[in-house]
Amino acid sequence: MQNLLDTITKAFVPVRREGLPFVAAFFAGAVLLGLLWDPLFWIGLALTAWCAYFFRDPERVTPLDDALVVSAADGIVSAVGPAVPPAELDLGDGERLRISVFMNVFSVHVNRAPVRGRITTLAYRPGSFVNADLDKASRENERQGFVFDSPNGPVAAVQVAGLVARRIVGFCEEGDELGAGERIGLIRFGSRLDVYLPEGAEPQVFVGQLAVAGETVIAAFGRPRPAPVTRVS
Repeated sequence: MQNLLDTITKAFVPVRREGLPFVAAFFAGAVLLGLLWDPLFWIGLALTAWCAYFFRDPERVTPLDDALVVSAADGIVSAVGPAVPPAELDLGDGERLRISVFMNVFSVHVNRAPVRGRITTLAYRPGSFVNADLDKASRENERQGFVFDSPNGPVAAVQVAGLVARRIVGFCEEGDELGAGERIGLIRFGSRLDVYLPEGAEPQVFVGQLAVAGETVIAAFGRPRPAPVTRVS
């Protein structure tokens, strides 16, 4: 019986409070549509369930090892290679290893810190809303950048709005001290997350791989180490 209760409990993932107004709006729309035609209510109810699913915020088990960089987003790895960080991050005009993860409308959209460190720069830039799966989205789209002063040097995480995304929500401020895997923000309805790494980082993922925010190791510094200690958050 206890195992059954645990299974049922785990099936109900918490919904971020930032998403509750959207869930309420979807439900109100379902009720209004149902007044016009009963089947429309059930269609609206299904969309309401999807909206709640979109804003879900599951717990993650993060490796606590400063030599590891974890994914900042759920989704598919869409790029691994050198790129110049956005100018507003003040990381210079040289290329760094960039690992990008594309989030579709079914991905968890709560983003997490890729490394342990203090946020030294928090920079927002308005922009376009082209398809976030395209490489030019990193240059042209609306974005919110975080620079972490990590034990291995500055690491940047950049939230990039997508084709239908219109709102980037941050949870942190400059000067905040965060552990790897802690929540930093979310992007509403489809987007991309770019992580820029300093010299010495070696990629541990490939294009097309599924990444899980706060859990999947996307890069590492130095030689491989034993299995690290973890934290659930």
